[in-house]
Amino acid sequence: MDFAQLVPVMRRLALEAGDRIMEVYNGPDFEVKAKGDASPVTEADEAADALISAGLRAAFPSVPLITEEQADSHALQAQTFLIVDPLDGTKEFVQRRGDFTVNIAYVEAGVPLRGVVYAPAQGRLFYTLADGRSVEEHGPLAKDQAGPCRMISVSRPDNAALRVVASKSHRDAATDAYIGKYAVADMKSAGSSLKFCLVATGEADLYPRLGRTMEWDTAAGDAVLRGAGGQVVRFDGHASLGYGKPGWDNPFFIAYAPGVELKP
Repeated sequence: MDFAQLVPVMRRLALEAGDRIMEVYNGPDFEVKAKGDASPVTEADEAADALISAGLRAAFPSVPLITEEQADSHALQAQTFLIVDPLDGTKEFVQRRGDFTVNIAYVEAGVPLRGVVYAPAQGRLFYTLADGRSVEEHGPLAKDQAGPCRMISVSRPDNAALRVVASKSHRDAATDAYIGKYAVADMKSAGSSLKFCLVATGEADLYPRLGRTMEWDTAAGDAVLRGAGGQVVRFDGHASLGYGKPGWDNPFFIAYAPGVELKP
């Protein structure tokens, strides 16, 4: 894969999808439907998915594409693929809470090597450069030209005063019990893949997820966090979280800044 070609395409498609999502978000009431797994989907999810999928297939026709909203893509098995969640945090979108994201990633040999996470309601754009380092872009976010960027890097955590971020919509007693094993100085909740990005920028040290996720939920945020020096590991045994698994389900996982003393 030519990453110098890939990154601008992913960035542009994420921004274009964000515009479409915000048209729905800022418009009158929209219909919320239930998918087969009872999770919500809106016209914004579907429009963003169509836009991103068409753009990726045009630019990279030989690379398999997996997206949340296209069930037929879930039967694919590949070691190298593009993976998309066009609107992560649909519950936050429906409740107009703002912390939802567009996610596009490229995976090779089980590792998310490049990714983009865009939070259109917050105007925050995170992505990996062609060389693999991660940035947050500021400014007008023009489609055809990247603006000013700052390199992002994980924190140097203080295990006596950790900053933890957890899910806003999927917080449960098991998660709280695990967080309780740490000395926590600051606790925040966030929706969608933004949690990975908060660890990547050093705004949080630790993000544990003891709940069901799919690979399209995590791949782009995982790529951004890795490019900022962070890690994502399985909850059971702390091996690196891999991609391309049958069914696309993730195990429980922990995203963190190296230096955090992980608890069993």
